[in-house]
Amino acid sequence: MTGSSLPNEEFRRPVRETDWRLFLRLVPYGLRNGRVFLLAMLLLIPAAIAGAIQPILIGVAISLIKQEPPTTWGIFRQGELGLRELPLTTGINILAGTLLFTLIVRLMLDAWQGYLVQKVGQRITADIRDDLFHHVTSLAMRFFDRTPVGRLITRLTSDVEALGDVFSTGAIGILGDLFSIIVIAVLMFLMRWQLALLLTLMLIPVTFLIIYFQQQYRKANYRAREELSALNAMLQENIVGINVVQLFRREWFNADLFRTINQRYIKQVDRTIIFDSAISATLEWISLVAIAGVLAVGGWLVLGKQLEFGVLSTFILFGQRLFDPLRQFAEKFTAIQAGLTAVERVSDILNEPIEIRDVATPKTLLNTTNQAGEIRFEHVWFAYKPGEYVIKDLNFTIRPGEKVALVGPTGAGKSSIIRLLTRLYETTEGRILVDGIDIRELPQTELRRHLGVILQDGFIFAGDVKSNITLGETYSLEAVQAAARNTNVANLIEQLPQGYDTQLRERGTNLSGGQKQLLAFARAAIRSPSVLILDEATASLDVGTEALIQDALEHLLVDRTAIIIAHRLSTIRNCDRILVLKRGQLVEAGSHDELLQTGGLYASLYYLQMLEQN
Repeated sequence: MTGSSLPNEEFRRPVRETDWRLFLRLVPYGLRNGRVFLLAMLLLIPAAIAGAIQPILIGVAISLIKQEPPTTWGIFRQGELGLRELPLTTGINILAGTLLFTLIVRLMLDAWQGYLVQKVGQRITADIRDDLFHHVTSLAMRFFDRTPVGRLITRLTSDVEALGDVFSTGAIGILGDLFSIIVIAVLMFLMRWQLALLLTLMLIPVTFLIIYFQQQYRKANYRAREELSALNAMLQENIVGINVVQLFRREWFNADLFRTINQRYIKQVDRTIIFDSAISATLEWISLVAIAGVLAVGGWLVLGKQLEFGVLSTFILFGQRLFDPLRQFAEKFTAIQAGLTAVERVSDILNEPIEIRDVATPKTLLNTTNQAGEIRFEHVWFAYKPGEYVIKDLNFTIRPGEKVALVGPTGAGKSSIIRLLTRLYETTEGRILVDGIDIRELPQTELRRHLGVILQDGFIFAGDVKSNITLGETYSLEAVQAAARNTNVANLIEQLPQGYDTQLRERGTNLSGGQKQLLAFARAAIRSPSVLILDEATASLDVGTEALIQDALEHLLVDRTAIIIAHRLSTIRNCDRILVLKRGQLVEAGSHDELLQTGGLYASLYYLQMLEQN
């Protein structure tokens, strides 16, 4: 056997994608809200036109007041001539009313579009978060073995929030800014192409500078988010392990570690601020140079009677309006770069393959003719890392209704067998059969309903007692109460303040360890599995609670196959068969008495425990 057959997803490096490919990942989410998105796009047109007309109205008003001849207004000359035929006061009032109308129209359109854009952004964010959560919870345990929880939380929260801006505020906003620039540029060239060319030429150095600074910003932002993930990972680790932190007086030591990571994060954030500020400063400087150039050239033309003062005023306002959307473009582009960084990080998770899937045409245990509960391992090999096998050529059969114990030193592979049987991991070689069917050909839901697993530390979710027993499945209160009685947990539940409606805190901090474990037994009992698996299920219980559990087990194990992992060998003396493991291999098998007579590994472990107890 070699390690080459082990899947290598765990050790692959994510392939970086182009910005365009990253953006295309968001397109399907935008199309889900196609109508709202299209309406927001259509509102860009009248808003841009209304904004571009305002400098022209002000310029015409100045020309009317100064009584300048209409020689260079281009296509707007006829409109200006019509106003000149009216009294000056009337013409100014008409221009002022039109200007006020364009301001109101633009204000209303901008407000409406802003609402629609935010609405689309929130919907996209929610859809991505749903898909990401579903994908993460579908990944195999290998992924969680190598990924800190804090990093996942960062991807599901702050990264998703950032990428929502890419398609909503960023994409739509940039299209709006580009459209405004195009409309202003067209109007400028229609009025005076020389001044228009001067302003538009200034856009060339701006474009190159923005591209350079944005590339640097993108790199710094990616590093900043990586440091934020490390920060959240350490925060989560310290909160979960706060009892160990305080018991071993690691508060100051951990605080120093946290401070170090925090400073690394701040350093990277400072770099993003530098590049972001550089963009704003560059735009401000170039816009001032452009307006100064228009003043110089336009002033010379005005003195030479080749240009009206009103037209020059219009171009000065055009210069400001031309660079305003460019500034907004740069700000939105910064948001887009931050969002694309988030898309890249989220894509790394979405690209993680779902290693354990149901086959296209699954089989069902309902069609089997065998008695329910048979388990067979056939030449099973398994490694968490390539070449480092924890299970080696394992072969055994557990007959229906048989009570089998797995024993062996720490690291012998006992818990790994349970993880393979429940298909939390896939075997590297060989196969596992339940009632004669390869577990890879069974739907995961049906397999895990067939197997009832009770771990040493029963996890408690925030919610009431009943929901922690049903775990989202539809069981009546009577069924829950019956399961509680069958596992001797009913009395304990009834002693709680609100009984089955008592709210339990996260991880069951308002319950004792024994109470949490009793609830875990009730979870298994209500589902009536064909196979019951106990992985050190009674190791942390006091004598009184363990007596309740042992009594409950006598009822639960009737007509059921049982697999029991226990370090206290005295608790498995009555098992039908004991399988002894060492370094992933089956070295002994037999009843308690048979193994003692053999005088092998089991006998050594048993007598050693007896000596320790005495």
